[in-house]
Amino acid sequence: MLHEAPRYEIRAATTADEDLLFDLSRFLNSVNLPHDREALRRNLTVSERSFRGDIEDPRSREYIFLVHDRELGRAVGTSLIIGQLGRPGAPYIYSEVRVEERYSAYLDRLFKHRVLALGQSFDGPSEIGGLVVHPDYRRVPEKLGMLISYVRFVFMATHRAAFRDEVLAELMPPLAPDGSSPLWDALGRPLTGLSYQEANLLTKKDKEFVTSLFPTAPIYVSLLPREAQAVVGTVGPETKGVEKLLGRIGFRNWHRIDPFDGGPHFVARLDDVSLVRAIERWPVRAGAPRPGTPRALVVADLPSAPHFRALAVPTEFRDGAAWIAPAALDALAVAEGSELSTLHLP
Repeated sequence: MLHEAPRYEIRAATTADEDLLFDLSRFLNSVNLPHDREALRRNLTVSERSFRGDIEDPRSREYIFLVHDRELGRAVGTSLIIGQLGRPGAPYIYSEVRVEERYSAYLDRLFKHRVLALGQSFDGPSEIGGLVVHPDYRRVPEKLGMLISYVRFVFMATHRAAFRDEVLAELMPPLAPDGSSPLWDALGRPLTGLSYQEANLLTKKDKEFVTSLFPTAPIYVSLLPREAQAVVGTVGPETKGVEKLLGRIGFRNWHRIDPFDGGPHFVARLDDVSLVRAIERWPVRAGAPRPGTPRALVVADLPSAPHFRALAVPTEFRDGAAWIAPAALDALAVAEGSELSTLHLP
């Protein structure tokens, strides 16, 4: 196995990957991976132009990564980086979750209410999101979910000037079986007349309707239906593993939520994330690592499409170089001796 070309690669997503990602989008029809060809094509066009550097303002760039099963020729995972949340014309909108105490001396009763206060910023953090792994691949030994998550930090660290000092992750809350949101149905739909899916898609074009139609006064969570209360700041079952991963590498709960579905926001200083601190640069050499050599994520920036490629392969660090199997070096499409970013994997 050490001498074989790796089955999975992570690469930048381009418009040429539309069919692959459209098939994957059936498993999570979201604003970042919509099961809609026109919307998906728009997202991929922005991604391709971002990796090429054609979008001059780094704050407006969005990078989509995909895990490609080279053996079967299919996309089996994806993730995303947004250069900056919140800029003129496209604010970062959130609901702050705070506790307000109310006491009645006559009743001698104290209540601690969770309160939602709509906020916005035009100078927000970078964002990681859009993490999807095909259900059939979620428990393969290669740990594809971890890889597609980690690769974003390597990319941000090696293109540091393009990203903000803080990075945010919004986790998916529990949703109804039909994909709707109990919080949106209780709050957002009566205020806007839009379904959860319609509102999410609209935010990719314009967020004005949120600040215009949502109340500016704080909202007491206790006044909402129980189903809506239960999802405020709650991590859904599919993203519990992501929550644990973020906690291990330095993220903290920011006590903010998505005003649409109640998904909690986690934040970290990019330079303090343990993965970022662990990234190294090594010249890469072709040579079969010894049996039992642990894997590392080996990452290459490329001058032409797909512009970025990463492999998780056994990597031996010795004699001032990172040694990987010749087939892995060929799969990266870089010359021997090229200096690449590496990240040890657990």
